[in-house]
Amino acid sequence: MSKMTVEVVTPERVVFSGEATMVIARGVAGELGILPNHIPLVTPLKVAPVRVKTTGDKETLIAVSGGFLEVRGDKVTILAEAAELPEDIDVARAQAAKTRAEQRLKEKQADLNQRRAELALQRAMTRLFVANNK
Repeated sequence: MSKMTVEVVTPERVVFSGEATMVIARGVAGELGILPNHIPLVTPLKVAPVRVKTTGDKETLIAVSGGFLEVRGDKVTILAEAAELPEDIDVARAQAAKTRAEQRLKEKQADLNQRRAELALQRAMTRLFVANNK
């Protein structure tokens, strides 16, 4: 089975680097399944888990908070604002952030705060999903 190189990079560090048989990510236009030999592509990503399938049908879940996915040749690069592997997620902190965001959304503040609270809730829920499905 053919493989591709996958890198998930944030401004601080390389979060994931390895070989994969498939990458599943949520772009702004919908869910993407990237296989080896995919056509070149650049797309913005939503706040959502990214699934990297490696050999032996193993899967790595990564909590990704926005950014871009680029496919060039047999290399997939995700440049993320933030990204975390399940073992790096502080579940208690993510749960507290989720609760805070839900509370802010209930308060119906100004539009800017509403959008920030929605994004905070998406990030917290993504982190919790990845931490609980490792």
